Amino acid sequence: MSYWDSIGPQIWPAFWLTIQLTFWSAIGSLILGVVLAGMKVSPVPVMRWFATGYVNIVRNTPLTLIVLLCSYGLYYQLSLKLAVDGGRADFVDTQNFRLAILGFILYTSTFVAETLRAGFNTVPIGQAEAARSIGLPFLQVFGLIVLPQAMRAVIAPMGSVLIALTKNTTIASVIGVSEAALLMKEEIESYSNMILVTFAIIAAGFMIITLLEGWIFGWAAKRWAVKR
Repeated sequence: MSYWDSIGPQIWPAFWLTIQLTFWSAIGSLILGVVLAGMKVSPVPVMRWFATGYVNIVRNTPLTLIVLLCSYGLYYQLSLKLAVDGGRADFVDTQNFRLAILGFILYTSTFVAETLRAGFNTVPIGQAEAARSIGLPFLQVFGLIVLPQAMRAVIAPMGSVLIALTKNTTIASVIGVSEAALLMKEEIESYSNMILVTFAIIAAGFMIITLLEGWIFGWAAKRWAVKR
């Protein structure tokens, strides 16, 4: 089999898996990141301490260790199953895929939380004080007044977080997820004389994805940015 016959049919499936990893991890990271950001500005001290400790610890832990912890710690040690194990042939692939997403969410959500926290500083403090003065509880002040404005203020930085997440999905290959980085590794092992070509193909694929993400978030930042 020639090099092109080998890599050609696998390029789109590998990058499609990368896109899926990015998409689901981004949604989960945004949800958990909003929760962590809310806890960091919560009037409850325990919630602030927990969120601050979580963000500081996880953000400074290598992502590879977190993904491996999800695989070997949660699955092999604690028997956590995120896929149906009914003798299905794709159980391992699905399990590893979802464990990788879990690891990315746990890690990326800390950067989302810090980005949102910076966005909170752009919201005039008088708005929150006015809302509290008319009796609105913290959750309503946060969800209806502060968070929507903060989200609009950090659209561009969120784009940078998403781009970083897309590139970080290559780490999923350490637990056998068949995304673009694993394809590159396998092709280099099989066709060592085509290393530069393989690198160029995979790099081009990631450039297309990340440039598109950057363009979308750049457009969104101009479209929905808070006008002061």
